[in-house]
Amino acid sequence: MGQLKYRINLIGPEIDKLERLVRKHTTPQQVAKRARIILLANGEGQSNQDIANQLGTTKANVTIWTRRWIERTLLPVEERLKDAPRSGRPDEISAEQWCRIMALACEPPEDYGRPTSHWSLAELAQEAVRQGIVASISTSHLGNFLKKKTSNHTKAATG
Repeated sequence: MGQLKYRINLIGPEIDKLERLVRKHTTPQQVAKRARIILLANGEGQSNQDIANQLGTTKANVTIWTRRWIERTLLPVEERLKDAPRSGRPDEISAEQWCRIMALACEPPEDYGRPTSHWSLAELAQEAVRQGIVASISTSHLGNFLKKKTSNHTKAATG
């Protein structure tokens, strides 16, 4: 039997919480699998390879999650099972700015000296910049945001 690289010794409340996460139907499957890994790695019972074989994952995955469990000792159980933050560019437009853009989109363009009855993406983006809501915004970014946030036209039509 192989040796565990990261030894886990769970306490009662941790075991209870992990078991509840595994049983709960709304727990995302990746989180449930991570909870199972930690439960099986508890004590000196099984090697990482045995745990991986039992759960249909890789030994490397078991090692990653047992290491993270140990490294995140001070965090609550749910936080210890979450993915590490992803790298990437942070949002440049805050939730408040998006709310102001949405409010602007709900206003008639005529109120802002626009000779149309409906906003085009280009005009809405220009007006948001003109009002100082954002320094800049592309029409494609604005369109993608509005597409995600608009109401469901099918639901409204069918009741």
